[in-house]
Amino acid sequence: MSSSAFTTNTANLDKYLKLDQKGKVIAEYVWIDSSNGTRSKCKTLPKKPTSVKDLPEWNFDGSSTEQAPGDNSDVYLRPVAMFPDPFRGGDNVLVMAECYMSDGKPNQYNYRHDANLLMEEFAKHEF
Repeated sequence: MSSSAFTTNTANLDKYLKLDQKGKVIAEYVWIDSSNGTRSKCKTLPKKPTSVKDLPEWNFDGSSTEQAPGDNSDVYLRPVAMFPDPFRGGDNVLVMAECYMSDGKPNQYNYRHDANLLMEEFAKHEF
């Protein structure tokens, strides 16, 4: 029988997932980076958001993900969709976000922005 270098302890993980969050919610912001990989970071919110409008804009250092130069590296995460977090459960949420630069323009790797403009323009042709 082969053995694995990795072991799991579901009971131990479950113990931490069931900790009382005292009304707070973890929002996992997810975005696409410059190489079409996914990135994410977590933010603790004081209460459960009821819509995307309740989610704050956030930022990260885009030079570490090759989405911005080192001399102007702030990249802003603007929430565009929110879903229940299937991994953490409870009121926690996954937040799909678009990337914008400090001048307010979409990041050069923010392909969703351009795709959404086209979809909105041609939505009347849906059947």
